Amino acid sequence: MENYPFRQKDKPGERPDLYVIAANQELKDVPGRYDGEYRSVMKIAASTYLNSAPLVFSFAQGKLRNQFTFIGDAAPARCASMLAAGQCDVALIPVIEYQRISGIKIIPEIAVASKNKVRSVLLAARRPLEEVRVVALDSSSRTSQTLVKILFARRYGAMPQFIERTPDPEVMCENMFETGEAALVIGDPAMQLGAHAGDLGLRVYDLAEEWREMTGLPFVFAIWAVRDNAVKERPGLVQEMLAAKIEGISQIDLIASQYADELKLPEASLRSYLRDNVNYDLDQANIAGIMKYFKLGKDEGLIPNVRELVIC
Repeated sequence: MENYPFRQKDKPGERPDLYVIAANQELKDVPGRYDGEYRSVMKIAASTYLNSAPLVFSFAQGKLRNQFTFIGDAAPARCASMLAAGQCDVALIPVIEYQRISGIKIIPEIAVASKNKVRSVLLAARRPLEEVRVVALDSSSRTSQTLVKILFARRYGAMPQFIERTPDPEVMCENMFETGEAALVIGDPAMQLGAHAGDLGLRVYDLAEEWREMTGLPFVFAIWAVRDNAVKERPGLVQEMLAAKIEGISQIDLIASQYADELKLPEASLRSYLRDNVNYDLDQANIAGIMKYFKLGKDEGLIPNVRELVIC
């Protein structure tokens, strides 16, 4: 099976080109950073990692593909930057960014979360965590970076030095350990690293599982955020986003087959991941997990204040 038309690989130390699927342009890939060329239709930005694939399927190759301009980027943090800069109207953002971007609301009933074990947000270590002095943090998600710092302070009883790096899946993320004894890796590279951790002599900690054990709550990694003016301009937006979620979840078998070759992981494993490990709801339990995360982030001085969730 072919991969998604917008799939692209991140490169360590570089900002990769974005891939734009422009509505009413025959869905042809348009490589190149967003330059404001497409202004006639609403723009949606989201990560192209497997965990978000069901949420973006409809905009990339499904029923809504001619209704929006879809901007795919491997790094969730860059999608948040685009939303903050007004370069898109809707973005799937790391949940911590809700506290940092003004003038946005949350699309209801949709999230990238985990009720227990997520498999794609991992802390990998070469020695016991209490002995770790330097941790390399995957640069693509600030939510997971903040979560690691909370866990070290509250669960592991240590506060090592943190540095940012971009994992290189071509070398099984070994570049993340060049200057430290532990590393945070998220998304597709984490899936690949987790599959080979034993061979690499790494102990892996699933961060959703660690959070659950510490708080008893699920963890939400990402949410759909929309600019206030976009909600007014497109009254049916929430219904379209919910319909996209339903369509994408119905296509999990297809999505798993599209990603299996690139990730070099079995389709059955990817299907199980999408069905059993990732949760796509923004229910009351997940909202409670968000608010607990924000509170601990504030308590640890990682965010200045806690803004209440404003949902469309």
